[in-house]
Amino acid sequence: MSSEAASIPPPLQSAPDDAPAPRRGDGDDPGWRPITSLFALLAGFGGAIVGAIVVGLIAGLFGASLTDPPPSVAIIGTVVQDVCLVAAALFFARLAARPRPSHFGLRATRLWPAVGWAALAYATFYAFTAAWVALLGTKPVDENLPKQLGADKSTVALIAVALLVSVVAPLAEEFFFRGYFYGALRNWNVLGATLTTGLVFGGIHAGSAQWEFLLPLAFFGAALCWLRERTGSLYPGIVLHCANNSIAFGVSQHWGWEIGALFLGSVAVFWVLAILIRARWGEPAVVAAT
Repeated sequence: MSSEAASIPPPLQSAPDDAPAPRRGDGDDPGWRPITSLFALLAGFGGAIVGAIVVGLIAGLFGASLTDPPPSVAIIGTVVQDVCLVAAALFFARLAARPRPSHFGLRATRLWPAVGWAALAYATFYAFTAAWVALLGTKPVDENLPKQLGADKSTVALIAVALLVSVVAPLAEEFFFRGYFYGALRNWNVLGATLTTGLVFGGIHAGSAQWEFLLPLAFFGAALCWLRERTGSLYPGIVLHCANNSIAFGVSQHWGWEIGALFLGSVAVFWVLAILIRARWGEPAVVAAT
């Protein structure tokens, strides 16, 4: 690697106070048509369904039970789903212009303002969830997904599911939902895009989360859109998504200090990926005005 690439700053960095946040109509807007968000969603999940069927058939050929498949089948199927979402976003983005990381919000932003906005987004989400649970009079426990993926079957499965939930899912879902889906819809209307993305984000978790969590998840999805809008970057949302998933997964496994270790390890992975993106594409450090 060249000395120039090695010295590239991390994704959260200092920048002039008057640096503008990227908005609709700026020179970096690829002009994605809002309707393509729906096409990308259908293509992504359509591909995921086909991929899951193929994974199941291949597993069956190697002797796996189709009625009670091993954890590896569920884990691989979930990875295939995330890959299909990313591929769909890239495909439809390519129809408008050659996609760049900055088109999806993969750009640098200032550290402390991003931390502040992320903390506010998460505190609001937490307050909404607490109020919603109190209103329902229940105390749901979000353990469906880890069990579905077989996290309780073995230590290897537990580690694989932890990485899937805290690294792969936040990156893929943010890239698709806040990067492309919201990015296309915001060319129609920012508020409408925020609400629509939140509702769709909550809805796609209907098979993996208890119904009590769907509305809070929709709120979280909308809050992540707002966070991208405030910071001009997808990175704070990825980190916040990672923090939420690390906490949720750790609580489901009755973890303590391991939650912090999982979160810090996940952030380290994202940090390296962000630096590699800067090294490869040389994206400018565009930040949000405070």
